[in-house]
Parts: sequence; C-alpha cells; structure tokens
Amino acid sequence: MFFMNLVWQRFTLSSLPLKEYLASSYVHRFLVGLLSSWRQTSILIQWGDAIAAALLSLVYALAPFASSTLVGLLLVACVGFWLLLTLSDEATPANVSSVTPIHLLVLLYWGVAAIATALSPVKKAALNDLATLTLYLMLFALCARILRSPRLRSWIITLYLHISLIVSVYGLRQWFFGATALATWVDPESPLSKTTRVYSYLGNPNLLAGYLLPAVIFSLVAIFAWQSWFKKALALTMLIVNTACLILTFSRGGWIGLVVAVLAVMTLLVYWKSVEMPPFWRTWSIPIVLGGLIGVLILAVIFVEPVQIRVLSIFADRKDSSNNFRRNVWDAVFDMIRDRPIFGIGPGHNSFNKVYPLYQRPRYTALSAYSILLEVAVETGFVGLACFLWLIIVTFNTAFLQMRRLRRLRNVEGFWLIGAIAILSGMLAHGTVDTVWYRPEVNTLWWLIVALIASYWTPLAQNQANPSNSEPTVN
Repeated sequence: MFFMNLVWQRFTLSSLPLKEYLASSYVHRFLVGLLSSWRQTSILIQWGDAIAAALLSLVYALAPFASSTLVGLLLVACVGFWLLLTLSDEATPANVSSVTPIHLLVLLYWGVAAIATALSPVKKAALNDLATLTLYLMLFALCARILRSPRLRSWIITLYLHISLIVSVYGLRQWFFGATALATWVDPESPLSKTTRVYSYLGNPNLLAGYLLPAVIFSLVAIFAWQSWFKKALALTMLIVNTACLILTFSRGGWIGLVVAVLAVMTLLVYWKSVEMPPFWRTWSIPIVLGGLIGVLILAVIFVEPVQIRVLSIFADRKDSSNNFRRNVWDAVFDMIRDRPIFGIGPGHNSFNKVYPLYQRPRYTALSAYSILLEVAVETGFVGLACFLWLIIVTFNTAFLQMRRLRRLRNVEGFWLIGAIAILSGMLAHGTVDTVWYRPEVNTLWWLIVALIASYWTPLAQNQANPSNSEPTVN
C-alpha cells in the first residue's frame, strides 16, 4: 500500500520538491525579478494584482457578448501584463510556491503542441493556432496568480455568476417570447423540430449550455459558501434561473454534462458534511442522494415528453441526423489519427480545416472533431493526448487533496473546490460529444476553473507537516 501511494504521489507530482528546484534554477532566478528594481518605484506594478484582476474581469464580463477578436485582444493584454508582473516579481518563497504541478503539466502540453506545430503538414495555420493556444495557457497562469487572493477569487467568481444570470434571463425571455433558430440544431424529422432552443447572446444553444454549466454548479455551492441569508437567496435564484436556461437549450451534450456535474457536486457535498452526520447517514447518505437524483432523472425521461425524445435520440445511433453527422465526422477523424498518430496535424481549428477536407465523407463538412479527446488526439497525436490526460489527472488529484485539507479545517473555501471538481467533470462529459470547449466563451472558463484549483495548491510535505495552516475564510 505504501509503495502504491508513493507511485501515485510521483505520478501526480504531489511530492515534487518544486520550491527547492525553482530556488536553485538559474532560468527562474534570471527571469523572475529581472525588473524587480523598477517595481520599487512603479505605482503601476504596486497595484499589479488589482489591475490584473480588472483585466480578467473584462474578459469574463464581455466574453458572452463580444466578438472573438475583442476577447483575443483582451487575452493579449492579460498575457502582456502577466509577463510584466512575473519579470518584476521578487524571488521570495511565496512567489516560488505559486508554481504548481499543474503549471508544469500545462507547460509540457504547450511544448508538445509546439513540436506538433513544427511537424505539422500545414505549418502556417498551425503556428497561428499555437499562438491562440498560448494566449489561453497564459490566461491560466495569470488567473492562477490572481486567484491566490481570497478576495480577488471571490470577486471573479461573483462577477461570472452575475454575468451568467444576465445571459440566462435573456435566454428565458427567448423561451417565453420565441427566438429564430440560427441553424439546423434539431433533426427536421424530430417531433421537437418546432421547439424553441434558447441560445441567448451566444448564438448557439450547445455553446450556451457549455457556458452555463459552471454557473449552475457555482451557484449551487455558493448557497453553502456565502454566509449571509441575502447572498444565499441570491445564489438560490441564480441556481434556478441558470438551470432552467441550460435545460431549455435542449442540448443533449449540455444535459449529459449537467447530470455528471450535479451527481459529482452532490456526492462531494455529502462527503463534506459527513463528519457532522450520525453513523447511519454517514454510511447511507451518498447512496440515498445519488439514488434519489437518478430516480428523478428516470421519472423526467418517462413523464416529460421533450426530455424523453431528446434522451432517447442519444441512443438512436445513425437514425438521428445529429448522431449520424458526428459518426461520419468521427470516422474521418480516426483516419486522420491513423495517418499521423504521434504528434498529429498541429494544434487548432485552422489546421483541422486544412487537413480534414482530405478525409471527409461526402457532404459532411466539419470545423472540429466533435469530441475533446479526439480533437486533442488529431491535433497533437497520442503524445499530446497522454499529456492532456496527465494534466487532467493531476488537476483532479490536486483538487481532492486541497479539498480534504480545507474539509479538516472546516474552511468554507473548500466549497469552491467542490464546485471546481464537479464543473471539470461536467465539462469533460459534455466535451466528449461536442467541441464548444474550444470557443472563447467556454475555453476561458475551463482555464479559470483549472487556475482556481491551482490557486489552492500547497506542497504535500507542508500540508502534512502543518495541517493547521489555513487561508482566511471568505463570506
């Protein structure tokens, strides 16, 4: 058992002496602090974290409403400011500790993507997409830095929840007053072909479902994390509105993600509360809660006709036009992976659009692989897929370790980690059958959640040696 724990710690980088390595790294010492003397006299940098939080606020406030170009410009500003902050940092133990195992895996994934770009058959397109990927990964780095502050962390989450509430309210308005379908989102032969699928400001119901999924889970855990009754009532309102709007997208992938995320968050919430429960409920609460949720889902499928039609269409295979389309795209993608299995065709949708037409089935044009895992495999090969899965495992492991630490301390900050674990689970489940994950509105949220987990990281040795070490509780 000890050996297995040791292997797991090594695999998940939990016991990696990052602090000692970075303290002795010439590259780290040369780059970090290069402009530290300027920091002492610069008013701008003295307010650096607040300015960075303002830039992040613009990204998450405007993402559902603005064009991809504007979001891209904001990401460039975020990257530039992160570089400025990093180069002007002082090489203190606190700054060294801000680098986590998740950062290392993100850097490794970027390195694999860079190699895939160099070996790509469409290098120019791949290079442009590598630049886009770099912006998202740098966004993660800035978020991970800023979210270490409980106050700024609370601000960013609260901002996103209020923006998502605006998006959901407009989506519900479309449901009550009607909305023109901007694309053929429903099989024209389906009984639901005339049903309104809300899309709010995002223009696509599947994309809206992907955007709202984190809002549903964050608003649920906010009921426990926020302390005043007014805030709890606000969180409950957000939960009802966001959930209703997500369901009314009639996005099957969004529904799958929602079910997975809700099951995960309820399981973790019961686990968190189990220390306060009597022995019977400590043993049976999770089976009862999960059984109840699954029972409600089954009843909805049986008695709510629109839900029944959409759920059964998942199992219709090629009889459903959407399923048939994905199956044909996946067949072509498998051929692409077979021809370039190691490092793929290069990152990004531009590379995909250049290469896919050579493999596509007649009449089945596509902009992506309609699956995150297949997209990663076709872009960066099995090497990139292995690195991506490693990143996912390390992220979940970090989240579980830090959630357990905060659970021992009864620190309500742990509820945000519970939400983060559930959100990542739901987004991955949704992403298995769709690729809205690559759109700016969703991709920026993905890296925000990963950064949120990284912001709680503490070295394993420090965690074990000083379990009483705690961040302040935020109301």
